Amino acid sequence: MAFAHVLVVGAGQMGGGIAQVVATSGRRVSLHDPVPGATGRALSNMRASLDKLAAKGEELDAAQVVARVEAVDDLVEADLMIEAVVEDAAVKMDVFQRADETLPPEAVLASNTSSIPIASLAAATGRPDRVIGMHFFNPVPVMRLVEVVRTPATSDETARSVVELAEELGKVPAEANDFPGFVSNRILMPYINEAAYALQQGVAEPEAIDTIAKLGFNHPMGPLRLADLIGLDTCVAIMEVLRDGFGDTKYEPCPLLREHVQQGRLGRKTGAGFYVY
Repeated sequence: MAFAHVLVVGAGQMGGGIAQVVATSGRRVSLHDPVPGATGRALSNMRASLDKLAAKGEELDAAQVVARVEAVDDLVEADLMIEAVVEDAAVKMDVFQRADETLPPEAVLASNTSSIPIASLAAATGRPDRVIGMHFFNPVPVMRLVEVVRTPATSDETARSVVELAEELGKVPAEANDFPGFVSNRILMPYINEAAYALQQGVAEPEAIDTIAKLGFNHPMGPLRLADLIGLDTCVAIMEVLRDGFGDTKYEPCPLLREHVQQGRLGRKTGAGFYVY
């Protein structure tokens, strides 16, 4: 499977970044988002991102990359769909059902979900053998990892083709089986959740918690700043998927996380979370 034409559904931070790296590889990209202005903002952010990469010495033609991306009003036929909409199972299932009806039978349907079981999305289609998880990391143009998640129904050909595509995009694919949170967020989210508990219980202030994690664990970013980057609403949503998927209350989101989300303090995207931006 060459995947010469890729449909990216969702033009937010993740979808825009995915569209950028796919277009940089020389492929044609159709970018769809029903939110008015979303694709326009994504293209603007893409130009700024490409200019930064060029300034750092990367050999690329920003104008040519952006020219390969076309904003579309609805789902269109393509060789591959990569879904990157909000982390809501019902919304994603609707996208997969419509994609199954729109894309040709041989097309692969992939999800950038960070926690929702891929099998539940595959169940909304008539091609479970061609459904797979392709979990990129933020910021997509910089982070090298792609978590490739397959269900028992995912064919070897589909998995092999997606692994090859990730490598062609300059990424490092790592394969995982379809469990809630996969590998990355099953480990990461309890870490962030525990940091929120440490703050809630007055163990230390945010800067101290992050400094201890950065220097003590040799991490580039502390858990609270990382949560702000991911989005606190997304962190809560993933914890709930883990809690419900495993039936284990140890994954219950920290009350302080819920409080911030209820107050609209979602992190960098709203200007405030554990920190003010």
